[in-house]
Amino acid sequence: MRRRNLLGAALAAPALLRSGLARANEPVDVELVLAVDVSRSVDPQEQEMQFSGYEAAFRDRRLIEGIMGGPVGAIACQMFTWSNWNIQNIVVPWTRLDSPATAQGFADAIAAAPRRTWLYTSISGAIDFAVGQFGRGFEGTRKVVDISGDGVSNSGRPVEDAREEALAQGIVLNGLAVLDLTPLPPLLGSTQSPLDTYYLEEVIGGPGAFLVVAEGFSAFEAAVRRKIIREIAAASPPGPIIERVA
Repeated sequence: MRRRNLLGAALAAPALLRSGLARANEPVDVELVLAVDVSRSVDPQEQEMQFSGYEAAFRDRRLIEGIMGGPVGAIACQMFTWSNWNIQNIVVPWTRLDSPATAQGFADAIAAAPRRTWLYTSISGAIDFAVGQFGRGFEGTRKVVDISGDGVSNSGRPVEDAREEALAQGIVLNGLAVLDLTPLPPLLGSTQSPLDTYYLEEVIGGPGAFLVVAEGFSAFEAAVRRKIIREIAAASPPGPIIERVA
């Protein structure tokens, strides 16, 4: 009986190996996670500007050409919204983008994604959630988290702890700080430093990390387009660590 079991295991081994290979992560140039702030400081009109900005970026010919121009010619992208430390919702799942058609499909999914508003702002919660999304079907030469928001973290554990853990795993954290021209009064205990300085010093990190600052939500579309094109570039020239879009 023992011989029969050993023989069966030996015969099954090649099939299991083939099955494991079939499930191997698919290579792409970049695994890009888009993390979008939907806390209460982002009103419905501003939230729509965010979604429309991301949608327009993935319909842009220059971005599509950038995706197809990499060594693999493809990226994997996911989009989720975040607010409180325990509230993160995937609105567009991991998708391989390797053609105008797939990029347009991703843009369509953003356009159809639900719009919801929550309460607090937990950048650490967003980073922690984003870190757990990598390696799910794709293997990128680079792993990048694109965090957009209009306020400092006021929920969850310290941003510094989440940031350091992400960087230790080789993940690059880029930021898109939106300078809201009519911000809500700061919550008790929130940081008083300017948002762009806060993102620069507390949020972004990793090789080639950078920050794009949108001067108000009306500048968001141009800012996010510029940011994603730079993020997917295979061999982009060194750029400034901070860019401003008015």
